Amino acid sequence: MDYDAIKKAAEAYKDDMTKFLRDLVALPDESCEEEKVIKRIAAEMKKVGFDKVDIDPMGNVLGYMGTGETMIGFDAHIDTVGIGEIKNWNFDPYEGYENESEIGGRGTSDQEGGIVSAVYGAKIMKDLGLLSDKYTVLVTGTVQEEDCDGLCWQYIINEDKVRPDFVVSTEPTDGGIYRGQRGRMEIRVDVRGISCHGSAPERGDNAIYKMADIVRDIRALNENDAEEGTEIKGLVKMLDPEYNKDFEEARFLGRGTVTVSQIFYTSPSRCAVADSCAVSLDRRMTFGETWESCLDEIRALPSVQKYGDDVVVSMYEYERPSWTGLKYPIECYFPTWAVPKDHKVTKTLEEAYKGLYGDQRAGNEATIEERQKRPLTDKWTFSTNGVSIMGRNGIPCIGFGPGAEAQAHAPNEITWKDDLVRCAAVYAAIPTIYCK
Repeated sequence: MDYDAIKKAAEAYKDDMTKFLRDLVALPDESCEEEKVIKRIAAEMKKVGFDKVDIDPMGNVLGYMGTGETMIGFDAHIDTVGIGEIKNWNFDPYEGYENESEIGGRGTSDQEGGIVSAVYGAKIMKDLGLLSDKYTVLVTGTVQEEDCDGLCWQYIINEDKVRPDFVVSTEPTDGGIYRGQRGRMEIRVDVRGISCHGSAPERGDNAIYKMADIVRDIRALNENDAEEGTEIKGLVKMLDPEYNKDFEEARFLGRGTVTVSQIFYTSPSRCAVADSCAVSLDRRMTFGETWESCLDEIRALPSVQKYGDDVVVSMYEYERPSWTGLKYPIECYFPTWAVPKDHKVTKTLEEAYKGLYGDQRAGNEATIEERQKRPLTDKWTFSTNGVSIMGRNGIPCIGFGPGAEAQAHAPNEITWKDDLVRCAAVYAAIPTIYCK
């Protein structure tokens, strides 16, 4: 393979990629409001010569290049979170800014830079004659990931009947190759009480006090050790072979965590005892943990057992309509996944990257030092569409994308033009290596 030709072609498209990304940033596209961005991506795909471009009933855009039997996917979710407190931004998050090396604006790292590199990676394959009858390249711009990661791919796989042989997630990876992530789920704990006048609280049964006991035990799950005498053993126990047969991958991904993220209550007034209380839990899961085990873990807490039938532990469901109006309900469970370090997909990404850029992470002057302190092949700290692609459906998934994790959901979000170029080059090399 002529790696120099691929790098040269990618560099030649830097200005085109920069303009494309600026256009996307200028179109606000929070979850369920992505219509304009999807149509702009579809237009760019057609402009650069994709063989087929579809927008499915959920509102995802799917671009195809080539006609071979093996299908290799490149996924970018193209929705963003909101901008938060505008005073925390030094520039307009939708007008953005640009200098010689950076592009600023909401979505530049998380995650519209990924679709830019994937579209032009496919164009480079076509320009250089790298497409063959062995494979088809699929580039997806997917919706609602920030609201419900993986929902889009549940639809693509189950309803569009599209199932790639493997998928490269273009989420930001700080110049590295990421082969997995912890899973997550959204849990709700409801507690019943009995209201009474606040002047005589002993007449009632305060649901907030009950919840306070439960929250204390939940906090212990996150903070306790797993020693023999510890009543509520901490989640760190899953790194121990005594408790988890998958402890090796658990150690790679990191221990699970749990935190209270929201609290709700009902009460007749500010002068009354609360008659219900509920909390939402953000539960991050490592290898060896399942949604059933996580729910059972909460149900087994001493305080939950103490209050018996007054406590209900459940998992949230998601059913918000997409920008097309389609509803596709799903439980809020996002499984842990990791492609093995010796898997063909992992080796393909490593060969493509090393052939182009060597054994260490690359970056510009602002990022290179920190990036090269980390191994080339690593994992995400956050969740991605891989929870559906591999976690639910068993399709090998691996990550390599422009931008940085620390920029995600943060004010003054930026990405780097050289990252766009490098990712497009690596994407262009992947199918030939995989299919050789």
